[in-house]
Amino acid sequence: MQKLDGRIALVTGGSSGMGAAHARILAGNGAKVVVCDIDVDAGEALAHEIGGTFHRLDVCDEVQWSQVLNDVARTLGAVTILVNNAGKGHVAKIQDTTTENWNQIMRINVTGPFFGIRAVTPQMEAAGGGVIVNVSSSAALGGMPHLAAYTTSKWAVRGLTKAAAMDLAPFNIRVLSLLPALVRTPMSAHLDLTAQTASYPIPRAGEPDELARMLLFMVADATYSTGSEFIADGGSEI
Repeated sequence: MQKLDGRIALVTGGSSGMGAAHARILAGNGAKVVVCDIDVDAGEALAHEIGGTFHRLDVCDEVQWSQVLNDVARTLGAVTILVNNAGKGHVAKIQDTTTENWNQIMRINVTGPFFGIRAVTPQMEAAGGGVIVNVSSSAALGGMPHLAAYTTSKWAVRGLTKAAAMDLAPFNIRVLSLLPALVRTPMSAHLDLTAQTASYPIPRAGEPDELARMLLFMVADATYSTGSEFIADGGSEI
């Protein structure tokens, strides 16, 4: 018997990078995985690969959240694992960050997870519990230059996680945050990862599979943790 047999897991931003690694490891441990993304072709291909299903989901659209979750409940059952992985970065000095830039990052990185938590809670309550993992960032442990909107959004995800954990604990729903540093994904492809991570105690970028293994521990084994932060940053915030 696998760790997650019989569980339904939904992963946002699941078509590539960390999201795809999360989807693969959850499926590999017995969960039926719902891959959600705005990239339909990549999402459908991954869902086919892992024996899951795909739904197009813009995490900023609360109506789509309800539609997707209702469809999943009707066809598969209640979602009891939610991975709020979808996110977006923006590089600019604070004085060069436009209101449009700021609002877009907040919608995707903060409002999206809020919509997801709010939408999935009734299913988890009815099922007797569940676990929600919000992907934050090591940027939420300090300040970072040229990343005002992104850093602020990831600090907000930490706060959202802790507040949700307190509200949902009576329903046996755990809420956790995962804080990676630089990881080798399409989102970081434009960076010189060797130079950027040279000062880390573990002097390299993380790999998606490493983050996925931590996620699996959070979902399946960290049963006495809620509101907690799981850091995978190569020691960069020591």
